[in-house]
Amino acid sequence: MKAHDKKIYLASKSPRRRELLRQVGIDFELLSLRSDPARGVDVPEDVLPGEPAHEYVVRVAREKGAFAWKVLQQRRQPLRPVLTADTTVTIDDEILGKPADPAEAKAMLERLSGGTHQVLTTVAVHYTDFAEHITQVSDVRFAPLSPRQIAAYCATLEPYDKAGGYGIQGLAALFIEHIEGSHSGIMGLPLFETAALLRKVGVQV
Repeated sequence: MKAHDKKIYLASKSPRRRELLRQVGIDFELLSLRSDPARGVDVPEDVLPGEPAHEYVVRVAREKGAFAWKVLQQRRQPLRPVLTADTTVTIDDEILGKPADPAEAKAMLERLSGGTHQVLTTVAVHYTDFAEHITQVSDVRFAPLSPRQIAAYCATLEPYDKAGGYGIQGLAALFIEHIEGSHSGIMGLPLFETAALLRKVGVQV
């Protein structure tokens, strides 16, 4: 399959994903989907009752891709591959979302302290009749954190727009003893897997 041109659409508001695409020279245009609960969301990201983490990230990433492709057609924009992704953090089979306040952020960091958790990122590409995805799973081990460290971190803005209450590319890098998997996947976009999908639709990476 050949893509319309070398540019893709990124249907994500994540600045980390934009940085990662630029890092490897992928030309993209942002395609905005509504994600403000006050004004309505285009693709709900609520976890369904009993939904496992690996099914959740796949479902959300694929639903974003299908919706974004429909938006392109409705707006009559040039048809190019659409890249979507979803990242979640899980520990003991429980999904940790984005903390709403310092108390939630503190509770999450206390759970992550001194143990290993998983970060799952599904990347999906939608283009004409092509719709495929890959899920990357990484293990992340946190050092034991003191109450003072947790309080200081939760007093910053970093925990509140990130699954699990932390980002590996920020201050929380000081907490991480070991990772097994993909650094870029933990950031929110596994580049190896992303490139593999984009090559399938003719984007040279």
